[in-house]
Amino acid sequence: MKVLFLSADEFEDLELIYPLHRLKEENHEVYVASFKRGKITGKHGYSVNVDLAFDEVDPDEFDALVLPGGKAPERVRINGKAVMIAKKMFEDGKPVASICHGPQILISAGVLKGRRGTSTVTIRDDVKNAGAEWVDAEVVVDGNWVSSRHPGDLYAWMREFVKLLK
Repeated sequence: MKVLFLSADEFEDLELIYPLHRLKEENHEVYVASFKRGKITGKHGYSVNVDLAFDEVDPDEFDALVLPGGKAPERVRINGKAVMIAKKMFEDGKPVASICHGPQILISAGVLKGRRGTSTVTIRDDVKNAGAEWVDAEVVVDGNWVSSRHPGDLYAWMREFVKLLK
């Protein structure tokens, strides 16, 4: 499967790097998209290569989506093309994994109404205001959406996401 990550500078390092490698272990092709090709750097100084600019992404070419947290989702959500990618993939029923602040992109995409998920507690009210039921749990699976709260939940988040990809 081809898995797309949407991110930007100041991502939460573990929330991008861990799933990137975990999905490679499962033999999935992973691609990172951001504002431009090159590198993005996490909050703790780790960098990853950006394979595609948001404008180069055709969401129909990807099978699943990962939205890491940190400060990156706040930036990503202001890019109309990135929000459209997330919206299309979510509405097409493709597996979508979000953690921490990642649901901010889904909030901007307007896809959370009637859904059940989790996030960092600091955006709990935003998730609720978007129409979702917010749950304080290490991982919540609601159809094609797998969500978790923070880096301490990474093992559960990827365990459930990998199941969804099979």
